[in-house]
Amino acid sequence: MHIRVKHETVYRYDEPAKAAIQRLALTPRNHDGQHVLDWRIDVDRDCRLRVSEDAFGNIVHGFSVDGPLDALTTIVEGEVETFDTAGVVRGAIERFPPALYLRETPLTMTDEALVAFARKATDREQSALAKLHALLGALHEAMIFDEDATHSRTTAAEAFAHRRGVCQDFAHAFIAGARTLEIPARYASGYFLRSDGAREQAAGHAWAEAFVDGLGWVGFDPAHGASPDENYVRVAVALDYLGAAPIRGARTGGGGETMEVTVRVARTQSQFQSQ
Repeated sequence: MHIRVKHETVYRYDEPAKAAIQRLALTPRNHDGQHVLDWRIDVDRDCRLRVSEDAFGNIVHGFSVDGPLDALTTIVEGEVETFDTAGVVRGAIERFPPALYLRETPLTMTDEALVAFARKATDREQSALAKLHALLGALHEAMIFDEDATHSRTTAAEAFAHRRGVCQDFAHAFIAGARTLEIPARYASGYFLRSDGAREQAAGHAWAEAFVDGLGWVGFDPAHGASPDENYVRVAVALDYLGAAPIRGARTGGGGETMEVTVRVARTQSQFQSQ
């Protein structure tokens, strides 16, 4: 499948900012499940994009701009050919042993309730893969997707306690539950092509990946109750949201700020498509 993505982020400042610096984790890499056909990043200010790789092997861009800045707009646009690998991630860059992803972070902290839930949901299963699918289904049933329920610093335990959240909250809860079961798990960010045909979205998407002996890394999307397929574009991975956040930055001055995000994800009949 060919998927076209356009991701626009606009920061508006109450007062002109003197300067700003941003880090972008918005560029996908090739692996067995996807091939990047074209991809570009545009910033509406005169600046130089510096490309590098972070510790996890994600492609990151950084830039700084001088003010005064009333607003700052970043547009990411490109096309990716995707393939259904039943959630299994092969051919991706791996910098660390799976055991690193047993490490708890502030956003993936558990509590007694989440630990008990994860163990009860999986206690009848023997294999790691079966336990992960049981945890996936249980979280999908237990939590409600609610765009207004949380913020970027909500922990897995907090989101689970409220039984609602956005996709990153579902991912954090799954990661925390998997680590409770001594299964390495990590956060994945990217884009999702909706089955209802809607192209406009309020943000990108997030899910989890867990390491299964004999298979490697396997994706699990508790927000949708399924493993990623050809409808997903995988961009970045990390221990949690903060490590794979699409945009992080800082500014000098500017007073308060607002952020507007528009994401458009659509299936295309590309000129690159095989005949």
